[in-house]
Amino acid sequence: MDCYIDGRRAQAVPLDDRGLAYGDGLFETLRVERGRVRHLSRHLARLRAGCERLGLGDVDFGAIANELERRARAGDGVLKLMLTRVQQARGYRVAADARVRRILCRAPLPQWGGQPAREGVRLHLCTFRLATQPRLAGIKHLNRLEQVLARAEWRDPAIAEGILCDARGRLVDGTMSNLFLLRADNVLVTPALDECGVAGVMRSVLIDLAREQGMPLEITRVSRQDAARARELFICNSLIGLWPVRCLEGVGEYPPGPVAAALGAALETCEEGSDNWYPR
Repeated sequence: MDCYIDGRRAQAVPLDDRGLAYGDGLFETLRVERGRVRHLSRHLARLRAGCERLGLGDVDFGAIANELERRARAGDGVLKLMLTRVQQARGYRVAADARVRRILCRAPLPQWGGQPAREGVRLHLCTFRLATQPRLAGIKHLNRLEQVLARAEWRDPAIAEGILCDARGRLVDGTMSNLFLLRADNVLVTPALDECGVAGVMRSVLIDLAREQGMPLEITRVSRQDAARARELFICNSLIGLWPVRCLEGVGEYPPGPVAAALGAALETCEEGSDNWYPR
């Protein structure tokens, strides 16, 4: 893995890093293919929103975009960008001289093959519940202990992902993905993320594609009963694209469906250069 701090190759993070100490920062996981960062403007928009929420000031988004585009020219892979708060003073209080550190790591693309997208995947329903915190909901902050603990619930390689619920037992998202379902009334639904969860970039792409195709769509609360009665389930993120779900353990089984197929095809056929383009 190649790593860079503020644009320079590095092997270690200094101990003044509040991202390391407290999770005080944000991150983006970006797919690079054919020399380009996919959905770069969407990632930067979410990053900007997260900076505003956490009060991370003096962020040079032009420099971030330039570095991402430069590293993307090295070939296909995954870029993980982290913005962390840095200061010399100890304690939780943010000092007046605090600044933002940029950390960028490059890794190979995971090799899943085409089977998950063709045949669907099996999901675990996590017993761990997400805490309600509207101020952090939606953004991709560095504190991912909830996802770490939820992901520890299974080791079966046949299970591709785990779905997390909120404190009331409503489905929210996956440990690394967002969730969509097709209700019995043919309305496409994705869970509301105003209390907890992460609003993924691929989720926003699929919402836009569904609306462009005239699909009825709601962003709302999703119960376990909603999932049990659904005609289709699928998950998404910036690396996997869209994977149909064939089984959510303890909830239901789902045959491959036309809506997931249509949205998957739309991802493949978006024009190169559009912000929805996602190569296969």
